[in-house]
Amino acid sequence: MLHLISGGAFFMEPTFNIRALGEGEAYPLDLLRLADPDQAVLKSYLFDSELFLLYESSLLIGVLVLKSLNRDEYEVMNIAIQEVEQGKGWGKVLLRFALEEVKQRKAKALWIATGNSSIGQLALYQKMGFEMAEIRHNHFLLNYSEPIWENGIQCKHMVRLKREV
Repeated sequence: MLHLISGGAFFMEPTFNIRALGEGEAYPLDLLRLADPDQAVLKSYLFDSELFLLYESSLLIGVLVLKSLNRDEYEVMNIAIQEVEQGKGWGKVLLRFALEEVKQRKAKALWIATGNSSIGQLALYQKMGFEMAEIRHNHFLLNYSEPIWENGIQCKHMVRLKREV
């Protein structure tokens, strides 16, 4: 959508859509691995989760994997944005979508987890109203085949956050 701003200049408002992964459609593994690099771990939750794709025009921008934990709670198992699109607010778009989706399903809470070294993600999730609820010590050391390093910090512990909806 075009908007007029002062001086007669125009700017383009980003248009996007979010859709579920179609039956028989290939998983965007390269994108999923940005958030979860271990393929065995990915496979452990993809089969019983829902996958949503975020597009701007026809360009795949991001992915969200949502899993039902029980009747009242869901968890974001994976959320990833193409590296060239990070920092542009797309993660917030996907999180708002997830919150609205679980609210429509009459859920009471949405969980999300990340590593102790994921400084940007921890900030984003808290800004979006999620609160730290649990730490799973040594989760990444015990469950991942290769060490993970981010921001100069070894990813060892899983930090789980929760938001009431």
